[in-house]
Amino acid sequence: MRTRIYLMCCLLLALLSSCASSKKLLYFQDWESDEALDISVKHEAVIHPDDRLSIVVSCDKPELALPFNNQNGVVSVSADGTSISAEQGATNKEVGYRVDNEGCIVFPKLGKLKVEGLKVTELSELIRNKIVAGNYINDPSISIEFLNFKYVMIGAVGSGVYSVDGDRITLVEAIAKAGDLPKNARLDRVIVIREVDGKRVQFVHDMRSKDIFNSPCYYLQQNDIVYVEPKTKRTDTESRVLQYISLAASLASTVSVVLWYTTR
Repeated sequence: MRTRIYLMCCLLLALLSSCASSKKLLYFQDWESDEALDISVKHEAVIHPDDRLSIVVSCDKPELALPFNNQNGVVSVSADGTSISAEQGATNKEVGYRVDNEGCIVFPKLGKLKVEGLKVTELSELIRNKIVAGNYINDPSISIEFLNFKYVMIGAVGSGVYSVDGDRITLVEAIAKAGDLPKNARLDRVIVIREVDGKRVQFVHDMRSKDIFNSPCYYLQQNDIVYVEPKTKRTDTESRVLQYISLAASLASTVSVVLWYTTR
């Protein structure tokens, strides 16, 4: 009877230690399986200095839009004259409108425009309104894309500068693109450093919590820095101790099983 009680205790200890060590590696631990989370905000990237933007103006009569699309001579009219598109083969450094240090671009016919802090839809509306107000085109369509959207990953993760096609990437996608978080990363200390109103601000995230979906940094912005804090020496020591306890419990369980069968 004593042998059986000892065996049960060892098995229980091994089970608890393995659960405790694996739980630290789980994402979104507090998200119930039947719980739905609302998507309350539609993401739009904000324009910053040094951004490079592709801006194409089009309308029913493509020839009217040509004066607004002659930047660097990379926009052409289709053979049938019904559409306008950017020519292929030019690099991002050769095309688009660079936002200067004052947060402005120089746009054909419209001159200098203050664009820093605007979202894509807001800039599109600004250009459209100015074209209409100048009696250039009655109903223009404005297409805007980021040409150099990038962010930085550093710390206990696949460090590097990453580029994005378009202007939309989530923090979860960025981590996955960097190869996921390794064992020496702190899931409760994933920090996004962002420029806000002329200051650098850090936002700390716990990847084990569903609260990440409500973070202002769930969608990354241009030039965000994602720092994944590595585990401290104390945390590493605690992890090793937990591993030793788990190993010892497993060995004790194995020995107990052998003793139980040999003493039957």
